[in-house]
Amino acid sequence: MFASRMRAFLHRLVLRFRAASRPAQVLAGAAALAGLLLLYVVVMCAWYYPQLPALDKVVDYEPAQSLQVFTRDGVELGQFGAERRQFVPIAKVPRLLQDAVVAVEDVRFREHHGIDLRGVLRAVLANLTPGGMPQGASTITQQVARTFFLSTRRTTERKLKEAMLALKIEQQLSKDEILELYLNQIFLGQRAYGFAAAAQVYFGKPLDALSVAEVAMLAGLPQNPGFANPITSFDKARQRQLIVLRRMRVVGVIDDAQLAAAEKEKLQIRSPLKAFIHAEYVAEMARQAVHERYGDAAYTKGYRVHTSLVSQDQQTAWAAVRRGVLAYDRKQPYRGPEDHEDLPDGGDEAQAATRALKYQRDDEELRVALVTEAQPKRVEARLASGDAITLDDDSLRWASRALQPRAPAELALRRGAVIRVVERKGAKGQVSWSLAQWPEVQSAFVSLDAATGRVRALVGGFDFRRAQFNHATQAWRQPGSSFKPFLYSAALEHGVMPNTLVNDAPFVEGNWEPQNSDGNFDGPITLRQALARSKNMVSIRVLQRTGINDALQWTSRFGFDTSKQPANLTLALGAGSTTPLQLASAYAVLANGGYRVAPLLIERITDAQGKVVYEAPAPSGAGDDNRVLSARNVFIMQSLLQEVTHAGTAARAGQALRRADVYGKTGTTNDAVDAWFAGFQPSVVAVAWMGYDNPRSLGSRESGGGLALPIWIDYMARALKGVPEQAMAPPDGVARVGLNGVEDWIYADLPADMLTLRIDVEEPAWAPAVAEPASASSP
Repeated sequence: MFASRMRAFLHRLVLRFRAASRPAQVLAGAAALAGLLLLYVVVMCAWYYPQLPALDKVVDYEPAQSLQVFTRDGVELGQFGAERRQFVPIAKVPRLLQDAVVAVEDVRFREHHGIDLRGVLRAVLANLTPGGMPQGASTITQQVARTFFLSTRRTTERKLKEAMLALKIEQQLSKDEILELYLNQIFLGQRAYGFAAAAQVYFGKPLDALSVAEVAMLAGLPQNPGFANPITSFDKARQRQLIVLRRMRVVGVIDDAQLAAAEKEKLQIRSPLKAFIHAEYVAEMARQAVHERYGDAAYTKGYRVHTSLVSQDQQTAWAAVRRGVLAYDRKQPYRGPEDHEDLPDGGDEAQAATRALKYQRDDEELRVALVTEAQPKRVEARLASGDAITLDDDSLRWASRALQPRAPAELALRRGAVIRVVERKGAKGQVSWSLAQWPEVQSAFVSLDAATGRVRALVGGFDFRRAQFNHATQAWRQPGSSFKPFLYSAALEHGVMPNTLVNDAPFVEGNWEPQNSDGNFDGPITLRQALARSKNMVSIRVLQRTGINDALQWTSRFGFDTSKQPANLTLALGAGSTTPLQLASAYAVLANGGYRVAPLLIERITDAQGKVVYEAPAPSGAGDDNRVLSARNVFIMQSLLQEVTHAGTAARAGQALRRADVYGKTGTTNDAVDAWFAGFQPSVVAVAWMGYDNPRSLGSRESGGGLALPIWIDYMARALKGVPEQAMAPPDGVARVGLNGVEDWIYADLPADMLTLRIDVEEPAWAPAVAEPASASSP
């Protein structure tokens, strides 16, 4: 209360001083104002001093060593418990970097005692003046005080406390100790705290390997690491770097030759891939596992978790999921802006947009932007960096309803609308910007080493920051037709061979009248044709032949939980539940020759000294103890799944990848609620899924082949690059025999009575006909 009254009094005095016209009045007013300002500062300091915190955090600085998570090839995935930091003692910080930071942040750092009195008085005066804001008054010591103890709010209280803390810090710490705190604690963008971490993020180098130009780039970051970020806004970072270089020359840190060389140096900014692998869901899984073992000590003792992920595979999977989800969302209607910000007319539009978007969450692909002009045939906007963009014509056609004069408020694109945009590059390198929106649909992806179960890539959703639920491991969804191969595997053991004829005819049981996804009934077709076309009626009749209980028990060989599968004929349509990770491990059995594998993600944990404190058992791999399928069963199933990817519902896979050794099955549940593709090459198995968190149809024309398969192909195209094709070799116990006029692989010891097996083909009253549109499990 006292502080606010004093502030109001000084405000009135400033207004009177401004109104004075005579020199004597001005001088008298200035003297009175200076005296009152001094009194104000003294009184406020006396008021706030007892509230100052103890300096233990800086006097006994012990930066917590965070939990780190790595891929199998040594790329960092994340840190937990403290900021991303590599502590470097001041003695090991290059003098060039120290001098550069001092030159640009606080040139009198080694001379003053913690505060710049002129700067403090200027900040107080600006705070008392309407529209005034303190600018450039903080010394390095004051910045240390603010970083460790205070908020970033620009208030008189904070500035005074900051100044008093700076004086206290200077009394207890040397200049080198204060600079050490600053260089290791300050935020520099891209999750980097401290200059050592920033050097790795932006340049992939230790501090002692930085050039003059690189040092200047880093030294320019503390002022505004978001605005002048080398990765997201290189041009602005470059402008800031040039300012820092010239300041370094003026102060005498570098000479003319060094300045000229640094200005000409072409900086190699570390790519976003090297700066950050998107594996947030895996990092969170690792964090949970370590916390379960060590409690809160997990975040302070420097534990390192080494996972089985392959960095390139993980980034490829993440990008594939993103492309797949955005491609689907582009087919949905535009839902309108995310928010609306007041954007005044006139003034610096770039700065206004930057301020307006400061607290809007940006994304490296779905960039946040602010509409500055909206007309039916032209929309202009500003990115969070302040850069101006113009949206392409396709965007305007897609969102035409939002540009109508009478568009609903929640849909309308108007000046100040907060939107999402994506950058697109043409064949000749030209850049354009398209309107986008944050998707509502979710997706997941997981890939494994087929032989060992080691997880190569895992993406639990579109964006971890918005949805932490891990769809790859926690989402129990109906697998649809992607479950059929396991039932067909069981059927082989009951004499149903690839060339066995099964009647694809209408099926009715009580009120249940399932349909085929294509709406057609094809009559007697072979088992191979039925799986390739994903015929539901055939799957139901094959399950009847096998027996529901026998089929359920057989699926448990692949790792499925039988309690989550229906004990009725809907099992044939994949009406049970599974997760992408569980489905991937099940397909691994078909990929690796018939051996059960357990997914392995966390391989070992080490402490801060590198000592191994946990190591997972070695993968069991191939061996008689782990065999759950015979070699002949696996061979025939691979042959059937190869048909799917080259002539069936997933023929696009064989065409896109141009190799024979890819196998898999599409899956789409009732009303296209879940879209799947599960498949493999003998060395790697992968599963892609797409659906809504609150289950609803993806669209009447959507399917696993249209939504999940493209994600799988995108990933496999990179994962299989350079991997030799592996031809199938028939094992002992199979023979190629003609049955029902069709030659195909069968069990060599198939009983004679099974050679003429036909399932429901003898019904003479039925003929193939077109059925109603599908309402059951689809391909």
